[in-house]
Parts: sequence; C-alpha cells; structure tokens
Amino acid sequence: MKAPDLPNRFLARQQKLRSVLEKHGIQSLVVSNLTNVYYLTGFRGSAGLFALGTGGAALFVDPRYTLQAHEQAQGVEVHEHRGRLLQGAGKWLEGGRARRVGYDDHYLTCAGFRELEAALPKRCALRPVGGLVEELRVVKDPTEVGYIREAARLTSTVFEEVAERLRPGLRESDLAAEIEYRLRKQGAEGVAFETIVASGPRSAFPHARPSSKLLKKNELVIFDLGAIISGYAADMTRTVFLGRPDQRVKRLYNAVLDAQRHATARIVAGRRAGAIDAAARRELARRGLGRYFTHSTGHGVGLDIHERPRLAKGERTPLPAGCVVTVEPGVYLEGLGGIRIEDTVLVNEGGSEVLTSAPKDDWIIS
Repeated sequence: MKAPDLPNRFLARQQKLRSVLEKHGIQSLVVSNLTNVYYLTGFRGSAGLFALGTGGAALFVDPRYTLQAHEQAQGVEVHEHRGRLLQGAGKWLEGGRARRVGYDDHYLTCAGFRELEAALPKRCALRPVGGLVEELRVVKDPTEVGYIREAARLTSTVFEEVAERLRPGLRESDLAAEIEYRLRKQGAEGVAFETIVASGPRSAFPHARPSSKLLKKNELVIFDLGAIISGYAADMTRTVFLGRPDQRVKRLYNAVLDAQRHATARIVAGRRAGAIDAAARRELARRGLGRYFTHSTGHGVGLDIHERPRLAKGERTPLPAGCVVTVEPGVYLEGLGGIRIEDTVLVNEGGSEVLTSAPKDDWIIS
C-alpha cells in the first residue's frame, strides 16, 4: 500500500526543482542519475529517465519496468519506450516550448549528451546544471528522517548483537557477513556499503576490506556498517579492543572520542561545515595526533552514503536544519592500527541529535 503523502512529496520536489531551474533561465530538465530519479518520482528500477517539461513531467522506461513504474512513480506520466530512453525524452520535450534544456553534467556521458542533442529540435540549447537535484536533497523531510532514524537504530542494534560474541579467532570476513545477514534478517533492504571489519595493523587502513585474517588478542578492531531502509542509509563506526589495552592505546582512543564529542557538540543549523571539521582537528592536534587524521570529519547521508554537505577543512557551507551528516574523526598508526568513531547525526535549529546509539565507552572486550 502506498503511503498517502507520497504523491504530494514528489510533486512538491518537482515544483521546487522547477522553481530553481527558472532562476537559471532553464525551462526543462533531463535527469539520468537513478538516485535522483527515485528522489523525484519514487521509481526504483535500475533503468529509467526523468524529464521535466514546460507542461509536466515524464518518466521513460523500457518494457521491463513498465508495470513497476506505474506502481511506484508519482507525479509523472509513465512512457514505455522501446528504443533509447534519451531519444524518447528528446522527442517528448520537442512538443514543449523550451529553448534551454538542462542536463546533469555530473552523470550524463559525452555519448549521452550527443544522443540527447541529436534528439532535441534545433531551437533547444543544452545547459549543464549538475548538482541541482543533489542540493534539494540536502534537507530531509520528516519521512526521510524517519527512514534514516530507523536505519540508524537497526545499525546500532546489529552491532551490539555482534559485539557481544566477539572473541579472538573469529575471521574478519565472517564477522562482516554476519553483520550483513543480521541487518537484512531484521528488516534492512540492503547495506549502505561493504561492511568494514579490520583488525590489528589492518585497522590502520581507513577503508580496509574484510579479509581472512583472524582476530587476535590485544589488538584493535574497527567496525564500519550501515543499514538501508526504504532507500535511505545510516553510517556508524565503532572501534573495540580485544584484551587489555596499554596506556598508549587508551590515550589514543580517548583522544578520538573527545574529538568526536567536541565536533558533534558544535553542530547546529547555520554553522559552517568547516567549523565542525576544525573542532575535531583541534582536539587531535593538541594531543599531537593531527597528522594521523587523514580524512575529512564527515559527510552528508541520505539516499547516497556520501552526499552533501561535506564536513571538511575550509568548507564554508552553512548546515541547514534537517540535513543529516556523519561525524567520524579517526587516527591511523602504521603497525599499531586505527581508531575511528562515527555517528549519524541530524542537524536541528538548536543543536543536533545523534541517531546511532551503540555505546562508545564500552570499547574494551577482555
């Protein structure tokens, strides 16, 4: 059963997009990125094309997706096209009065551009407008926040379940498979990215892939995981230590935890994204760990696991209320391993709300 608010949501997004396009002097738009097609229409097939014309909106699909498009898509005419979808969209746009047609230069290939150009009437000029839909996606509506909140809850629950059975001798790849199985078993439609389980010196690789390595006593283990609910992702990292950490490891962990908490405390609507990154870096730098923090502090989360805004050095974009970001400082020391702590965080007018709830203080598993 379709939620009663879906048509209004998708139509509102299309209308907002049209208003943004008008400010750029553009009357029509062709959207080829499937995530953006889903955001604008609700269609979740693996092939489709959205076109916004002067008189309405259309979704072009091949015969494999006709029934699915009629079932899922909202606020658009569904057109079954047996040839190239760009040609179908060009022919449809030909009936309108548009003279400037936007296209997403972030995704449309050179071959696709030439194909669309050939399909449009001579009066139409193509204009690059990459990033406009992604900009609309930054602020999440209450339904989107609800999906992310549920994804975060499930992510936290599954990590806690797996953490209870951690012991030396388990294989990284087996733990990753267990996490992904439990996420799907408990309601996730998928995982937001390949689950990371990296132990010992391998945990110094920020994006290590799970290997056949066995967990050993007295080493760090990084877990990075995320569930997808109704297309929306969560992202969480926890680091644990199997055994009894020495004072050096304790200092490193507490430094990263303090950096994460300081950065999260700085989140509030209107604050520049770079200020959040700076807060995390200050805490690590004053402990002499700045050079071991090798990536940005965070990123937006939603339909994509990495989307706007970026919490990175020098980013001047103000954080709007309703956006969702990660806060994930880390340090990585060759030969020893890495420590990263990450939460998914909702930005509010008066502060923020941490959506991922798995404990961060109970990191020692002896």
